[in-house]
Amino acid sequence: MRFRSKIVMTAAFSLLFGAVAANFFKISVLDNKKYQDMANDQHFGSISISAHRGTIYDSRGITLAKSATVYKIFIDPSIFREELESLQKRIDKRNADKANGTYTPVYDDEGKEINVLPESAEEFKNKAAAFIALKLNITAEKVKKAMDAEGRYMEFKVQTEKPVADEIINYFYDMGFVSVGSVEDTKRYYPQNDLAASVIGFTTGNIAYGVESSYDKYLSGVDGRTVSAKDSNGNELPYRYSKTFEPKDGDDVYLTIDREIQYILEKHLKEMSDEHSVKNRSCAILMNPKTGAILGMATYPSFDLNDPFEVTSEALFNRIFYEKDIDDPKKKDIEEYTPEARERQWKNKCISERYEPGSVFKIITAASVVEEKAIDFDTWSHVCNGVEYFQDGDRKLPIACHSVDTGGHGPVSFQEALTKSCNPAFIALGQALGMEKFQYYFNAFGFREQTGIDLPYEVNGDLPKLGDGPNDMNHIDLAEASFGQCETVTPLELITACSAVVNGGYLLQPYVVDKVVDSDGNIVLNNERTVRRQVISEETSKTMANALRNVVSHNTAGNVDIKGFAIGGKSGTSQRFSAIKQNVAQEYGKENENLNEYGASYLCFTPSDDPELILLVLADMPDKQNQQYYGSKCAVPCAQEILTDVLRYLDKSPEYDENELKNLDKKVPLLKGASIDDAIKTIEDMGVRYEKIGNGIEVVEQSPQTGTAISKDGCIYLYTEKGNTYEPVTVPDLSYYTPESANDVLTGLGLNYVAKNSLATQEGAIVKSQSIEPYSIVPKGTTIEIEFQAQSFND
Repeated sequence: MRFRSKIVMTAAFSLLFGAVAANFFKISVLDNKKYQDMANDQHFGSISISAHRGTIYDSRGITLAKSATVYKIFIDPSIFREELESLQKRIDKRNADKANGTYTPVYDDEGKEINVLPESAEEFKNKAAAFIALKLNITAEKVKKAMDAEGRYMEFKVQTEKPVADEIINYFYDMGFVSVGSVEDTKRYYPQNDLAASVIGFTTGNIAYGVESSYDKYLSGVDGRTVSAKDSNGNELPYRYSKTFEPKDGDDVYLTIDREIQYILEKHLKEMSDEHSVKNRSCAILMNPKTGAILGMATYPSFDLNDPFEVTSEALFNRIFYEKDIDDPKKKDIEEYTPEARERQWKNKCISERYEPGSVFKIITAASVVEEKAIDFDTWSHVCNGVEYFQDGDRKLPIACHSVDTGGHGPVSFQEALTKSCNPAFIALGQALGMEKFQYYFNAFGFREQTGIDLPYEVNGDLPKLGDGPNDMNHIDLAEASFGQCETVTPLELITACSAVVNGGYLLQPYVVDKVVDSDGNIVLNNERTVRRQVISEETSKTMANALRNVVSHNTAGNVDIKGFAIGGKSGTSQRFSAIKQNVAQEYGKENENLNEYGASYLCFTPSDDPELILLVLADMPDKQNQQYYGSKCAVPCAQEILTDVLRYLDKSPEYDENELKNLDKKVPLLKGASIDDAIKTIEDMGVRYEKIGNGIEVVEQSPQTGTAISKDGCIYLYTEKGNTYEPVTVPDLSYYTPESANDVLTGLGLNYVAKNSLATQEGAIVKSQSIEPYSIVPKGTTIEIEFQAQSFND
């Protein structure tokens, strides 16, 4: 029995020892790191030191976002209480010395007593709490709570400016206290406020948008840490028992966006949006179609990056209330939907919202037909009667052309179909292409996939797929998709696809960041031209670029036309079916205007034979009054202003064609002080008219002044007698005058004019604005700059 008992006991102890040994091996070897970290947590405490976030610059090195040094103000409550006790002992000793007559005050050079102690430590504590509360704009109760807390570290406030931090530290230092201290922190500033807000984005807590989000791993850097020892009770020891690991600052990011170009986009986008009361925000993109680099990307209304939580636009709420069927919103509704309104204003409309592209999409349909050789371009034509009916099962739908009220365009060629933006003709082109090929090119041009831009929250377009299901593409869908009304796309998808149409056929990946540079000046990342695929041939691309140039030159009234620059383009006016609650189709394709909303857009590029700039402008749901919601009337003037200013800023030199040279404005030379004979010869060489006033032999005054431009039919007035050098003229109101009428009226009054755009030679154009207010008094010969606008449109 004893032997068997020994066997059992030995086996039991062996098993127990084996288990203990195995567990010891697991803890000391296999799980060593885990338990070492747990031990460190018990023996060491730490304070995070924020790294300086990298700076975001524009393409020319102008700061768009930066981090500045601020400070966390903290207290060591344990040491603070010890220092209060020490202070009270000093106060008690002072009071005793005063009572015994042994107290000797110390004075400075100005006779003021120094090292003055408060009446009590409690009084100092109260005054200190009030002082900190005042400087940090917090409550005294919060300060006292931190002073009385357990532990070795309590923060009063983060992101405190240096002068305030220094003042607080010195306040305590003067009393010999070291328990209140500061640690470096960083704060993000956006010097340009709302400029490029949807591109730059912001970062606060767990919220991040724009470049701040997509390049966070480069910008954020690595935080530092102050590690301090703990005693056996888990309390942190004083800070002399600590070690600091310095943070590694983030890398700097350089955008492809130019601040001045961005400002131009936002300035004119705001003007368009305000003038046309755009309900669902506007946006614009300017891109280099050869590389995919974004030169400007704007959404209006924007928001202040330094205060991103403030909703800046009432239209955002109005749109939400429309979608939620709230006709009479109350204060509680505004409070409830403020977070959603914030989310919408933070999103970049260029990449995060879809819309029906309308007639701008005809560029894609046309390019696909050309590439597939789906028609014979020498013989193809289509007769437009203004409206065509399409049957698909039980569904019959009239699809109208914008020319329906005039009986249609009649027979049109391929170029005429594009120039006149004829919907029935493009329906025929879509049918010639067929469903499968239409789907193929929709995919090939990238409309069902994200462009890959280096920004977050990008979405992709959509189109009913091929199939037999009730939601799959049918013949009516193909007809509508051919002129951009069945599909939805993002503005960035559309401009990227159109770039492929005119840049040789290459679908590129757009990007907003040029390079990332570390603190030592090394380039960490360099973005370059990235070809996703070639969609069409270079031959097709040249054909389309030329066709789109003809769209502008054959219809300057409805397109961007700048003297000296070859521009190709296409406008569009789409019905925003995807964004309205319902829509009732009526006879001849007329919809209920009370329910309908529109997207007015325009795309253009220059130079047309080798594009370096491509621009897209979208006004989503402009006001419908006076039929100003068309792309040619809403988006085109905005694009005209943007491209004019950008070309001037980039110092692009105009190259005039023969017709432009004939109608080129003339610069008035310096004639004052010259003999009348020399002045007349100079003017005759210019090919303009003149009028001599007085009988003198020398020009004593001239009008217009030197450097002023006048039209080729203008007149220079030469005054030859002193005292007779001013003839007042009242400027007329030229609103809605035709170019011919404006010229006749101004010539009769002795005034000159120059046209701000090329529409002065376009039939049916009218005056939109004049540089000098009507009824102003000006000298005879003064030049008035006139801007014309189109009355006709081809959207």
